[in-house]
Amino acid sequence: MKLLLSRIGEFLSATGQYDGRATAQGYSIDSRTVQAGELFFAVKGERLDGHDFVEQALSRGAIAAVVRKDQLARYSDLSGSAGLLAVDDTLVALQTLATAVRKIWGKTAIGVTGSMGKTTTKEAMAHLLAIKYRVHRTKGNFNNHFGLPLGLLTLEPEYDLAVVEMGMSHPGEISALARIALPNQAVVTNVAPVHLESFDSIAGIARAKYELIEALPHGGTAVLNADDEYVCQFGRDFKGKVVLFGFKPTAGVPADVRAENIEVLGPEGTRFDLVSYEVRQLVQSPLLGKHNVYNVLAAAAVALEHGITPSEIAAALPSLQPGDKRGQVVQVGNITVLYDCYNSSPKALMAAVDTLAAMPGRRRIVVAGEMLELGPTGEELHRECGRYMAGSKLDFLLGVRGLAKPMVEAACDAGMKAEFVGTPEDAGEWLARETREGDVVLLKASRGVKLEKALETWRRKIGAQTTD
Repeated sequence: MKLLLSRIGEFLSATGQYDGRATAQGYSIDSRTVQAGELFFAVKGERLDGHDFVEQALSRGAIAAVVRKDQLARYSDLSGSAGLLAVDDTLVALQTLATAVRKIWGKTAIGVTGSMGKTTTKEAMAHLLAIKYRVHRTKGNFNNHFGLPLGLLTLEPEYDLAVVEMGMSHPGEISALARIALPNQAVVTNVAPVHLESFDSIAGIARAKYELIEALPHGGTAVLNADDEYVCQFGRDFKGKVVLFGFKPTAGVPADVRAENIEVLGPEGTRFDLVSYEVRQLVQSPLLGKHNVYNVLAAAAVALEHGITPSEIAAALPSLQPGDKRGQVVQVGNITVLYDCYNSSPKALMAAVDTLAAMPGRRRIVVAGEMLELGPTGEELHRECGRYMAGSKLDFLLGVRGLAKPMVEAACDAGMKAEFVGTPEDAGEWLARETREGDVVLLKASRGVKLEKALETWRRKIGAQTTD
């Protein structure tokens, strides 16, 4: 939202020298990509401090910079030519301004969280809501204490609805994000063993996800996965409206929005009956695998709440596109690749394996990188996944890096052909050497493994172009 610096200064209780008549055209925390007319926030990250890059940001055309008061003196040479808004804490200032913008905008914000499928659900929801509304959504996975406020700052008056993704790796993070975004409605996709290095149990993860429901106002709406043993309970004490989505009846009662007669269509996605309040509509989703039906159901449930009809949902779904590295289907020559290496967890890996197992092909090969942030349970969870793959009638497992080694060992012990390599580049070499025409390959790993380098190496080795 474009704002005068004078108004921003009031919201932030900022001091310093700046032209209050100037208007911020946008907002940035990255001096490498800041655009002319944007306001630069000098926030401190894990590795870098934005205060070291204020001059660079201003030289690129930033209209002004928000800096800490105790850092103001280091910019004395700039004070005559550049705007500097001095605050006690630049991250708090970023978040404070985002909340102010959200309040000025004043319409319905829908928060989305869950252990898996947040971004896919957010994108599907925005896609369906766009049938009737102008929808703002946070970019990519801008879902943390930096990204979420930056996303909210791009709200403009013309938007009718906002879809806001909320991630977390520690207790209390969802509550903090909700205080910034002020959601009126919420979607919780599922609870699964992720970020276990910061939690002592899956129940602890569930408690952290429940923070989003606690943050909703009276009269808000909670859209919950009826098939998840934790999420299905989140509406028990909630005073607003609860909408359940899922496949099977909960305590003998069907979910409000459900999928029946699901057909897995391989690279064409899935087809199923979308059933809501006794209305049945056949729909086809291009998203791969049965697990993605839940993400589509969550999005459909929200769309239905906003007056979009089942037939309109059916018409819009086929044009929904998977996100980058999130279940894309690409071709390397005559080999089909399920490119799903943006992130991974045990449950997500098993779901991707199920998708691969349903695909037609000469051989079905899993390239699975290690899964990160699983804490002391990590090795056993990797072994569990190895045993699961061995029972899934796949042809080969290639484990990549670190804890993928015990996963390979467990698969081998269970009778599956498997091998371990130390790097994604080694995996690319293996793929170039060992794959054959007609194979189907799944690439799946945590983001830190950078398994996309396996695809890059593979393509380079065989001189093939990747197409989707």
